[in-house]
Amino acid sequence: MLKLGTSMIQRFNSYIFLTLLLTLSSSVMAIIPAAPELNAKSYILMDFHSGKVLVENNADIPLPPASLTKLMTSYVVSSEIAEGNLKLTDMVHISENAWAQNPMFKGSSLTWVKVDTEVTVENLLKGVIIQSGNDASVALAEHIAGSESVFADLMNQHAAELGMDHSHFKNSNGLPAEGHLSTARDLAILTAAMIKNFPDEYAYYKEKWFTYNGIKQPNRNSLLWDESLNVDGVKTGHTEAAGYCLVSSATKNEMRLISVVMGAKSKNSRKVEGKKLLSFGFRFYETVKPLPAGKLLHEKKIWMGDKDIAKLGIAKDIYLTIPRGKAGKLKARYVVKESLQAPIIKGQIVGKVYFSLNDKNLAEHPLVALEGIQEAGFFGRMSDSISRWFGSIF
Repeated sequence: MLKLGTSMIQRFNSYIFLTLLLTLSSSVMAIIPAAPELNAKSYILMDFHSGKVLVENNADIPLPPASLTKLMTSYVVSSEIAEGNLKLTDMVHISENAWAQNPMFKGSSLTWVKVDTEVTVENLLKGVIIQSGNDASVALAEHIAGSESVFADLMNQHAAELGMDHSHFKNSNGLPAEGHLSTARDLAILTAAMIKNFPDEYAYYKEKWFTYNGIKQPNRNSLLWDESLNVDGVKTGHTEAAGYCLVSSATKNEMRLISVVMGAKSKNSRKVEGKKLLSFGFRFYETVKPLPAGKLLHEKKIWMGDKDIAKLGIAKDIYLTIPRGKAGKLKARYVVKESLQAPIIKGQIVGKVYFSLNDKNLAEHPLVALEGIQEAGFFGRMSDSISRWFGSIF
């Protein structure tokens, strides 16, 4: 971990303000009203790129997720496909457990698969995502893990890897089960991971209709039909215990937001409340990328190396979500270690970049070496040693 003392920082000639590399338009200071209060048990609004939470209420309270569970079911399926364990064209045998006529599914959403038939993974995945089919969820769970209980263990392992600290899954479909819980924040994290890691499978979430077994059903996410927002997902859920739930994601220009509403009072309410969050975020905030990965930010003398100068920058694109209209006031500064000595590997942390807005710190990110530098030969090291000695005298 890089530690920079006050006295050391004061001696850095690199302790300066940067002119941001993007041309960011300046405007009058933005005024942001109070966040909307929703008629729901729990909710959150998060920016996809920066991870910044713009609105939240009871976001860490574990609640029954109902069919929002299927977000994790589809995530596990997508992961199995990515790992080469599964193909969309694979055929899945439908057991009596996964049969649409299973009494356990009575009154719930279904894809209407038939017992002892073979169905492709792709059709079942679409059934899970578009039709919210409980039968399709069980069929995929059994095909991948042999049983629902083992599949649930896979779900929980993925949840742990993603940092979904307050979630625990007992089944693949979200039907009521003791201890089957998740949170608005965890579901936002899961949605972001789905969009980032599995864009091909995420594309199914924007499809408005799916027909299987001669039965055409609409996607229950009614925000997909709202022309005032560019919504391309994600998932609805409802049980008596969970209330009406909706995870939504939408884009505007280069900005993507994710909203989660849990425990709303009706189908229409979850739609209205979800739209409130998305509309608020897009109206009053913007997400900018002030520094691109790999861009040269600073050059620093390096000692004992086969090169004299180390090129420094950032390893990953930086995104910041700020009040709309404030981009022109965004500032950055960086600090670098007082002395750099070879060998240095590419990506090695040698300092930090700090971002601020109106003198308030927003974020900090590592400053890294953009290229590796090997140790110099004997005479090169000797020359640098002499130079450093004279420098310490004068």
